[in-house]
Amino acid sequence: MRRRAIDKPAGGALYWGREETMDRRTGQGFVALFVLGCLLFNYPMLELFERPVLVAGVPLIYAYLFGAWALLIALGALIARRME
Repeated sequence: MRRRAIDKPAGGALYWGREETMDRRTGQGFVALFVLGCLLFNYPMLELFERPVLVAGVPLIYAYLFGAWALLIALGALIARRME
């Protein structure tokens, strides 16, 4: 049976019959994560790691990019887990 918009509780989204809400702290956490990602992948930070150095046989800039990417994914998972 299809649910109408009027059945949806205030402040939450109806998804497959259950209510999911994102509290204010979780939303702020995702915004902070976005800002951190913008800072990590912007010019000044990337310039710091643009050196002719190898880390375990991988250029430093590549190690930094994949490390920062993995960090953002892990932090996003922690923030999303707080929603449960």
